[in-house]
Amino acid sequence: MKVLVSDDLGEIGIRMFQEEDGIDVDVKTGLPPEELKGIIAEYDALVIRSATKVTEELLEAANNLRVVGRAGIGLDNVDIPAATRRGVVVMNTPTGNVITTAEHTIAMMMALSRNIPIGTATLKNGKWEKKRLQGREIYNKWLGVIGYGKIGAIVADRAKGLRMRVMVHDPFIAPEQIEKAGYNCVSLEELYRRSDYITIHIPKLKGTLGLINKEALDQMKDGVMIINCARGGIVNEDALDQALKSGKVGGAALDVFEIEPPGTCRLLEHDRVICTPHLGASTKEAQTNVALMVAEQIIEYLKTGTIINAVNVPSVTGELLTKLGPYLSLAERIGVLQAQLSKGPVKKVDIEYEGNFDGLDMAPVSTAILKGLLAPMVEDVVNFVNSPHIAKEMGIKVTESTSADSDHFINLISVR
Repeated sequence: MKVLVSDDLGEIGIRMFQEEDGIDVDVKTGLPPEELKGIIAEYDALVIRSATKVTEELLEAANNLRVVGRAGIGLDNVDIPAATRRGVVVMNTPTGNVITTAEHTIAMMMALSRNIPIGTATLKNGKWEKKRLQGREIYNKWLGVIGYGKIGAIVADRAKGLRMRVMVHDPFIAPEQIEKAGYNCVSLEELYRRSDYITIHIPKLKGTLGLINKEALDQMKDGVMIINCARGGIVNEDALDQALKSGKVGGAALDVFEIEPPGTCRLLEHDRVICTPHLGASTKEAQTNVALMVAEQIIEYLKTGTIINAVNVPSVTGELLTKLGPYLSLAERIGVLQAQLSKGPVKKVDIEYEGNFDGLDMAPVSTAILKGLLAPMVEDVVNFVNSPHIAKEMGIKVTESTSADSDHFINLISVR
């Protein structure tokens, strides 16, 4: 079996492939799309980060490809529906770099508040601009956290340790769950109105694209500071440029951009904008973690059929997956339908299995229901492994019941 590593991967991951019997690994980074397309048919597995674009065209040429493994969380560069149609499992490593990204957010906020980048640049140019570069304390300031997933929760915790006052907006998390952690749960409008700093930790979806636009910026405090280490495009760059020029926004710290690399970008001309080239997950520790995790996952899948941290297939053993396949497909669609029908935070999910399921372990089916339900809410952190944990974090109570009898069907799955 052959594995292609097409983006930079931590040495520990490459070594794991090299030392595994029955697996050959090639490391070919920076290939042009046409060259990658020309060789992809040779490989059973593809390991990527963010540079390689796994398009439908590439997948059509990948006759033997069984799995794509992303060393990291985001899968914006993978055509997941096309991979699913071709039977290619797509895996990521959702927990490997959350601390690193959260720490980068705090670092950006501190550097922005104390003018550290421009202070360094002017001093190196022989200037001593102490008066011009007066900063701000973050102590006792209000931090608005948009999105209370894994990264957002860590940022809130670190900010609380710095004695900031924290408010959180996440319509898909039960308010009592946020308040139990010690934070104010507020509407988006209230967060805009009261925050001294706003940090974004949500996926890039149709509903979040351009969330921070002119209308949103107009509702904010004069001099608000904005930090985005999530995804480019959530902040409308033209609107932010105008808000910086007018003084409405006091400063911005950006790790992500609508187009990456951003090339000529008006935001980069502002002294009150600090930026990094998508470094949120770039630490030695995080890259070691994700390299180790993606190598373990791909080796397990290629050798035993076991699926771990998949975003388009449940995480089960190969034998069980074959038996549960039809139920899993149905269950996820039921969950997606419930997500469209529900209004406001989900409090409880009741799942009933009635009839003859041949003694199968139905836990993966319940997980598929949760994945379908939660994916439209927090798409880039929900998969078949972590959906039960995410449901618990959101304060959703899940109950399951089984019965050997069904009045009108051989077997029946009901979800309320």
